[in-house]
Amino acid sequence: MTSGAPRALVDQDVKPRDVLERAVGDALALEVGVDPTEEALIDALDGVEVLFTTSRLPVTRRVLANADSLRLVAKIGTGIDTIDLDAAAEHGVAVVYTPGMNALSVAEHALTLLLAVKRNVLMGQRALEAGKWRDEVPNARPVAGTSVGIVGFGNVGSRLAGLLDGFNVDVYAHDPYVHEIDAQITGATLTDLETVLSEPEAVVVTAEHTAETRGMIDADALATMADDAVLVNTARGPIVDTEALIAALRDDTIAGAGLDVFETEPLPADSPLHEFDNVVVTPHIAASSVRARSAILETLVECTFEIMDGGTPTERFVAVPPSEN
Repeated sequence: MTSGAPRALVDQDVKPRDVLERAVGDALALEVGVDPTEEALIDALDGVEVLFTTSRLPVTRRVLANADSLRLVAKIGTGIDTIDLDAAAEHGVAVVYTPGMNALSVAEHALTLLLAVKRNVLMGQRALEAGKWRDEVPNARPVAGTSVGIVGFGNVGSRLAGLLDGFNVDVYAHDPYVHEIDAQITGATLTDLETVLSEPEAVVVTAEHTAETRGMIDADALATMADDAVLVNTARGPIVDTEALIAALRDDTIAGAGLDVFETEPLPADSPLHEFDNVVVTPHIAASSVRARSAILETLVECTFEIMDGGTPTERFVAVPPSEN
């Protein structure tokens, strides 16, 4: 690490760290770790020029207003809902991110959760832990030859449809911002939300978290699903109403859920979601494959160096361009 190098704060969720360190070399002085609160982030950003972050850190207007040295926020992944982009632009802070680069990893994890719930993986594990055997585990329900609904048909949703192709699945998709032509190559049927919720035997949420999608999967939406259908969410927690989901699971109005994201993160240890044998939960790791994360970090470092050298990275990776001042 070169003495006097610009300081960069690294969210501890940014991994694999050796890839970041190798890509940065001596060009930046990396400081790792900060609590996910506005106060802690403001203190940690004192004198820092670059922030490498995940969705864990709240890069709010207040944080940006108090980060006088900050020039750049480099965000892993597609979702940038934890960054106040308007405030970043106002304060001359560039924002880069990596849309689509972790899409296959997230789609693969969505399929993993779908299979785990349908195939009673958690039920089987808990049966073994209790000294039981297969006669006390319900028969699994197939994915192959069934139908799956996908809410949000962007980078992740379209890739999930591709993965499902090998399962001979009928795919229904809803996304008001996707043209029917873009769904044709995947074989998916682009249709309305009610059909996507009511027709398939599984519903997978891969939509972006926006004001429009927040709370989209509420009690009414869950009631629209078939009693034998399962819900999978690898998008953002606030898209699904947690209390409504718990009520639906308790009332057996849906058959199970696979969740990687939650309204409150980390998911509390006493969450009722842990009580269900037909619910599989993972700690927001869908995008965290080694291959995807390594490529993402290398891309973010390239964007960082380009901005620090006075340039502008490829438009695809720029959420807020560098200030001209």
